Amino acid sequence: MTETESPTGSTLTIGVVKETKPGERRVALVPKLIERLTKRGLRVVVEQGAGAGAQLADEVFTEAGATMGDAWSADIVLTVVPPSVADIERLKPGTVLIGFLAPLTNTDEVAAMKKAGITAFAVESIPRISRAQAMDALSSQANVAGYRAVLLAAQRLPKFFPMLTTAAGTVPPTKALVLGVGVAGLQALATAKRLGAQATGYDVRPEVAEQVRSVGAQWLDLGIEAAGEGGYARELTEEERAEQQRRLTEAIGGFDVVITTALVPGRKAPTLVTAEAVRGMKAGSVIVDMAGETGGNCELTEPGKDIVAHDVTICSPLNLPAEMPVHASELYARNLTELLELIVDTDGKLAIDFSDEVVAGACVAGRDEEVN
Repeated sequence: MTETESPTGSTLTIGVVKETKPGERRVALVPKLIERLTKRGLRVVVEQGAGAGAQLADEVFTEAGATMGDAWSADIVLTVVPPSVADIERLKPGTVLIGFLAPLTNTDEVAAMKKAGITAFAVESIPRISRAQAMDALSSQANVAGYRAVLLAAQRLPKFFPMLTTAAGTVPPTKALVLGVGVAGLQALATAKRLGAQATGYDVRPEVAEQVRSVGAQWLDLGIEAAGEGGYARELTEEERAEQQRRLTEAIGGFDVVITTALVPGRKAPTLVTAEAVRGMKAGSVIVDMAGETGGNCELTEPGKDIVAHDVTICSPLNLPAEMPVHASELYARNLTELLELIVDTDGKLAIDFSDEVVAGACVAGRDEEVN
């Protein structure tokens, strides 16, 4: 086999770093995918303890063909969450960095990447087109988050989810409303339905009504539409937002569980559940706000905390995928492996083609230097 080459001419290495953000338990590559990379002649270097949070011991990585060492010195570095400026400064010029990089908000970090002379690919910037579905880390992690959000709601709710018929009488099913029906929302609806709840979905994009019904849920039609580009909802006008909130406030009071997933990339999350709506909910009801990281969809949300307001529990988890690190890591690792195979040829050499819309769309640093 032809020897793989790095930008400096030696064997091309893939580095898997240990995540240091509090609560982050995922890892960017799992052992079962290492063979797929080493077959190309690539060498995988894993930082000690990188997989511990996902129940993957160092020995499992070495048995799969990886070596333990300084992953930050590799030619291609894989990460889950955005690295700090200090970590970026550890990378050598010419390094390729791949991971969730939050380019719309982490401007200092992106500037540091450009200054360091590295080529960076943000997986959240990968175009959401059919050819790139296998690389869509946003979707894979949103699936995990949507599932976990329903389990959290079921745990906090002081009621059964399913309808139960017993000798002591019949218990009606929980009524669950999911606001924002993207990947996370659809998974939340499907999971709530599987747990026996009466699931209802709402989104300002009317075309997703069919998808809601396809998972066995009902559609809540409020008459407000805001279809945008790239599969996201556009931001509502002030008048539309006021009318939407008025109608939602009336509807929300009829549900035991509300799960919110509405996000606008690079902006504060829209407020969908007002304080008035919370006051109108039954005592013991639960809200799981999945948009807490960007301010939250509930007016009373305190990001990262569980609070009780007006006898309603409001949960705002900031990293649900990290609470299911085993499968979340497996899915994420597959996403990264697919992207790696797009920028590394079968001889194991870097082959970054910026005429490819997937490559160009994901690149947030290094493209100008490559073109020039």
